[in-house]
Amino acid sequence: MLKHTAAVLLSLASSQTIAADTTPVPYPEGYRNWQHVKSMVIQPGHPLHEAFGGIHHLYANAKAMAGYRSGKYPNGAIIVFDLLEARSTDNAITEGNRKVVGVMHFDARKYAATGGWGFEGFKGDSKTERAVGANAKSACFDCHTSQQDTTYVFSRPRP
Repeated sequence: MLKHTAAVLLSLASSQTIAADTTPVPYPEGYRNWQHVKSMVIQPGHPLHEAFGGIHHLYANAKAMAGYRSGKYPNGAIIVFDLLEARSTDNAITEGNRKVVGVMHFDARKYAATGGWGFEGFKGDSKTERAVGANAKSACFDCHTSQQDTTYVFSRPRP
C-alpha cells in the first residue's frame, strides 16, 4: 500500500509539473501604461521582416524593469512586444493596424522548460486569440536561447 501511495504521489507531482509548463500566459492588461523600454522599425530587407516587419514598441512592468537593471528577473516580470504595421506615406513612417501583442512572462517554476519565461502572442487587437499556444518552445524560446547570457531577453532599455 505504501509503495502504491508513493507511486500515485510521484505520478501526481509529475503531472503537476507538466501542467505547470503549459500554463497559458495571460493577456497583459494595461501594458501601455507600463515603462516604455524602446521602439524600433524592422523594414524590408531585414532577415526578420517576414515574421516581425513593422513598428515595435516594448513595454515592461516594474518587476521586468528591475530585471533589466539586475540581470535577474523575478517571478511576475512581464515584457510586452507590441508589433504594428508600418505605413510609409509622405516621407513619414506611421503606425498601422496591430499585428500581434507578444508577451514574455517570467515564472521560474511554471515555465522552467523555457528558461523561466512563458511566451505568447495575441493576434491583432484580440485579448484571447493566441498565436503561440503550446508551440512556445519552437516558436519563441529556440530563438531566445541565443540570449542566454541576458536571461533570454533581446531588448535593452534606452539609457
